Amino acid sequence: MSARSAPTAPTSTEVTVEGRRVAVLNWKDPWHPDAGGAEVYAWQVARDLVTAGAEVTFVTARPAGQPGDETRDGIRIVRVGGRWTIYPRVLGWLWRHRRRFDAVVDCQNGIPFFSPVVLPRDVPVICVIHHVHDRQFRLYFGPLLGRFGAWLEGPVARRVYRRGVTLAVSPSTAQAVRDRLRWAGPVVVVPNGAPAATAGGPGAGPRDGAPRLVCVGRVTRHKRVDLVLDAVDRLRGHRPGLRLDVVGGGPDVEAIRGQVAARGLAGVVTVHGHLPAAERDALLDAAWLHVAGSWGEGWGLVVVEAAAAGLPTVAFDVDGLRDAVRPGRTGWLVTEGTAPVEHLAAGLDRALDVLAEPSAAGRMAAECRRWSESFRWADTGHRVRAVLGDLLAPRALPWAAGNACFVVRTDRPEDLAARVAPLLPHCRHLSTGPDGLWILVPGAAPEAVRQVLVRAGVPAADVSERDATGEELLTGVPGRQC
Repeated sequence: MSARSAPTAPTSTEVTVEGRRVAVLNWKDPWHPDAGGAEVYAWQVARDLVTAGAEVTFVTARPAGQPGDETRDGIRIVRVGGRWTIYPRVLGWLWRHRRRFDAVVDCQNGIPFFSPVVLPRDVPVICVIHHVHDRQFRLYFGPLLGRFGAWLEGPVARRVYRRGVTLAVSPSTAQAVRDRLRWAGPVVVVPNGAPAATAGGPGAGPRDGAPRLVCVGRVTRHKRVDLVLDAVDRLRGHRPGLRLDVVGGGPDVEAIRGQVAARGLAGVVTVHGHLPAAERDALLDAAWLHVAGSWGEGWGLVVVEAAAAGLPTVAFDVDGLRDAVRPGRTGWLVTEGTAPVEHLAAGLDRALDVLAEPSAAGRMAAECRRWSESFRWADTGHRVRAVLGDLLAPRALPWAAGNACFVVRTDRPEDLAARVAPLLPHCRHLSTGPDGLWILVPGAAPEAVRQVLVRAGVPAADVSERDATGEELLTGVPGRQC
């Protein structure tokens, strides 16, 4: 099956969300001073639902100076509670309005809102998990509160959401949800989108003549910008022209600036803090390479945004980042091991050697842009709506854990797709190619899919089945033959 086959368009059998009332619960909104990638995801999902005709209420925290109730992009924003009070305040608000909504998208930013506790049983809930926070709880709150947070995230949430469907933003997150949180129900991968390239946007300008690195993202402890500083410190002796730009706001910006001064890196590293888009894009244009020192992400949105500018990434081989980076094609992964600074420095050194060759740099830049183009917010929104539509309508197939994919050998794949598509649940991917029809139905029982194929007149001998690869779950496009 060709790796470039495109998924077929959604069929008219899908259940619309038009007129449905949906609550999106998220710790912060995009205008919160501490907003990050999770807020972009939640807001893009809410915007897509409104575009599709749903009535959306975005329930979130209320930082100082922001109104408690306003409307943006056709979405009503209700702000209640602060950093610690948001969870009981949102739960109380939802209980008072529990019969007002047809469905709820409950975004878990470490701790979920536990919305099923106050909602009627017939109101479906989608739990969105960006990444598992167990290590972060201990890092930020110490051993006692850390254990309490992990207990809420794991055993408590596992029981409260046991009847629902979970969305994970990457295959790594989905695996962590199953392994570390011991989730037993269906977990469907719905990745982040990425902005489309625009004229004059990042990637439009020439790169610097000397090697230049850029590290983009919120500057917090678990992003480990300090490791990136250590790696650059090791490299500058034999790469005298090396420069690093650190771009992004966050609580640790001033601490990182202090470390730059203490290491004597003021002439090598610039810590910019938050920058307007045009200034950030100019730095991406000048850079050779993007670097991420994080110990784990849900996905790695900054990696794909850097790829849109033609920049490969060097990152640790950890959750999320191992999904966002395609080793040797859009970047490199390094093993953390017991000497993470040495491994990161060596990985950066090898990458800069490769990118010093203009033809190799050009090939990687083109591959990066192609990879970034695989992710669009419209696709993210469609996948979320597909799951919602499946929950709001009588289920065509039973939900199940796992993600099997099928290849049906046929010389008329388009005809078979037209017969099969109306029989499948709404969250699906179909691709046609020279070998036949490729089918991925996330969260569906494989035996139920086989029954659908039998009803469509497909001989059992013509069907091959295997687990979907991570790349297939992300893109919805077949990556290799069965």
